[in-house]
Amino acid sequence: MGRITRLFLEWGLLDAKIDEYLAQNFYSAGYSRVNIIRTGLETRVHIFAERPALIIGRGGSTIRRLQETFQKVFGLENPRIQVSPVEDPELDARVQAFRIARAIEAGYHFRRVAFAALNRIMSSGALGVEIKISGKLTSERARFEKYRAGKVYKAGHNVDELVDRAVAHALLPKGVIGVEVIIAKPGKPGDYIRIKDPEEVADIVKEIRERLAEERGEEAKEEVSESAQA
Repeated sequence: MGRITRLFLEWGLLDAKIDEYLAQNFYSAGYSRVNIIRTGLETRVHIFAERPALIIGRGGSTIRRLQETFQKVFGLENPRIQVSPVEDPELDARVQAFRIARAIEAGYHFRRVAFAALNRIMSSGALGVEIKISGKLTSERARFEKYRAGKVYKAGHNVDELVDRAVAHALLPKGVIGVEVIIAKPGKPGDYIRIKDPEEVADIVKEIRERLAEERGEEAKEEVSESAQA
């Protein structure tokens, strides 16, 4: 294994640890993800969350503590932290999973929370969504319930291009409740098929005929030119 490859593997492992640390400590802020860019002089840490104010803290106090943690615990060189809101939290699986878990911890019934999230995500334009809640839901015996709407991809390249998945845990007196959210984001999947309207077909046929007529006219001109030269 080369030195550069080993370095990238170490960075990837460290980034995963930082992501897990932020997810555990900023659960209530609706933490989504972190982008870490290393330069020669500093390390840029860009954090995305549903409620950035909870990560920034009063007067930037939380940010300053985070900088110390990144530098002393994780060994980041001269960390510079930026916090931004999530562009579309309704289509972010991690934000939704944390939101569902917080609602269950607050005492709301898990089915009510799941269906509300399902409708909210689909109303935001998602192709599909699946919510799985597991644990001691209604009795001492653990089980799970799954709620699904639209089309959710589980295999193929559509998973890499369109699907966002996240897991969260709600801590209750009777035990831990697991929440898994899978969102198929808006976009054109590989198996997308749309039947064109008759008007569209007519326009395409007209365009093809015009192009063929132009090509035939150019061929005729070339034949006349060749015969004149002969």
